[in-house]
Amino acid sequence: MTRAADRADSGNEIKRIGVLGRSAHEDVPDCVARIARFAADNTLDIRYEEHLLAHLPEGAKALNLDDEAVDFLIAFGGDGTLLRAGRMAAGREIPVLGVNVGHLGFLTALPLGEMEERLTRVLRGDFVLDRRFMVEAKLIRSGGVEDEPILAWNDFVIHKRGVARVTRLGLRVSEGGNWPEAWQEVGSFSGDGLIVSTPTGSTAYSLSAGGPIVVPTVDCLVATPVCPHTLAVRPLVLPGSQILAVSPLERTDDLVLTADGQTAHELEMGMEVQFTRSSVEVPLVRFSDQNFFGTLQRKLNWAARPSG
Repeated sequence: MTRAADRADSGNEIKRIGVLGRSAHEDVPDCVARIARFAADNTLDIRYEEHLLAHLPEGAKALNLDDEAVDFLIAFGGDGTLLRAGRMAAGREIPVLGVNVGHLGFLTALPLGEMEERLTRVLRGDFVLDRRFMVEAKLIRSGGVEDEPILAWNDFVIHKRGVARVTRLGLRVSEGGNWPEAWQEVGSFSGDGLIVSTPTGSTAYSLSAGGPIVVPTVDCLVATPVCPHTLAVRPLVLPGSQILAVSPLERTDDLVLTADGQTAHELEMGMEVQFTRSSVEVPLVRFSDQNFFGTLQRKLNWAARPSG
C-alpha cells in the first residue's frame, strides 16, 4: 500500500477526472450531474464514458485513455463497473474509486450519499491506495502458439456457455519453465468449471463456490472448482510464484474462458490455459477509516454478532 499523500507530494495534482457508469442504472444520470457540478466548483477537467454523454449538456467530452490521460477514475455502479474501470486503468497508474450505486458493492469505497465529502478529501490527498495485483491468462494452442495474454482483476472462469453442462479439466503447476520436469500434475476433475481468482476476487464468485476468503495482501492465486462431481476435490491456494495450467480433457463445444465476468474467449481441444500472477496492479482507492475486515463484516455479515 502507498499513502496517497506521497503521490500528492510528487506533484501529481488531480486536475482531470475520468467517469464511468452503468448506463442502465436509474441513479446514474443524477450521479453524472452531481459529479459535473463538483468538477465545476473545484475547477476540474472531466471526461465521461461515451454512453454517459447523453445525460450531459452539449460540449461534454468523451473519455479515451489511449488519446488523453486522466489523473483519477471514478466508477458509478457496483463491483462490475469498478472491475471494468480497473481493467481500463491497469498498467497506467491511475487511481480508481468506486461509488456504490449497485447492491453489494464489496470493492466500491463509498456510498453515493458521501460522494462530495469524500471527493473533497481525495483532492486534499486524504486517501490510501491499495495496490491490487491482477492475474494473467495465456491461451496456448497446439504446437505452442500463444495468444495475446488476457488480464483479470477479480477472476477467470472456465465454463460451458449457455446450458449448464459438465466439463472435465486437467490441472498441473510449475514454478516456471516449460520443460516437462518443471511441471507437477495436480489431477483432474469433472464439474461445472473452474474459477482462478486473485485475493481481491476471493470474496466474489470463488467465495460463492466454496472458496476461501483471502486477505488482499497475500501473494497467491486461488483455484476453486465449480460443483465438482466428487467429494475429493477442494479449492487450492497456490503461491503467487507458481504457474497453474488448465487443459480441457473432453470435447470443448461451447467451452469458454471469461475474465471478470465481462469478456469471453473460446477454448479449443488441445489448448492449455496458463494462469500466473501479473506484475500489473490496479491502484484501488480507499479511506483511512475503511479496512478489509470491516468491509467483510458490513457487506458479507462475516463473524457478525447476533443482535439483541
